[in-house]
Amino acid sequence: MALIPFKQLFENEWIESLEDSSLKAPKMDIYETEKEIVAEIEIPGIDPKDIDIEVGDSSLKIETKKETKKEEKNKGYFRKEISTGYYRRIVSLPESIKKEKAVADYENGILKIKIPKIKEGKKLKIKVQEKI
Repeated sequence: MALIPFKQLFENEWIESLEDSSLKAPKMDIYETEKEIVAEIEIPGIDPKDIDIEVGDSSLKIETKKETKKEEKNKGYFRKEISTGYYRRIVSLPESIKKEKAVADYENGILKIKIPKIKEGKKLKIKVQEKI
């Protein structure tokens, strides 16, 4: 199997959203540390109960929805912009992750997902000996 550079793993993205422009392509940062892959997604105003996250063998899927507040007929709206929206994004991940150990938290409009990496063994360097 050919190795894929880390940054190319995230170029295959699928974004789907309806109506609400605030849910169209939220900004996402994905980076790796020595021990984990970290995804940070900017989705303010979302109830954490409405966020679904799936970590597969080589993918991360985030889905969320935003519900409309019920419009009261006796309010005299001049403009109505609060609406319903849906967002789904799928990104590729390296296969060397511990998906069962993934954790997520949501604070100040930022969803942060941490997925531990599988420790790879130390690489062995071999010196070439010259035969005379």
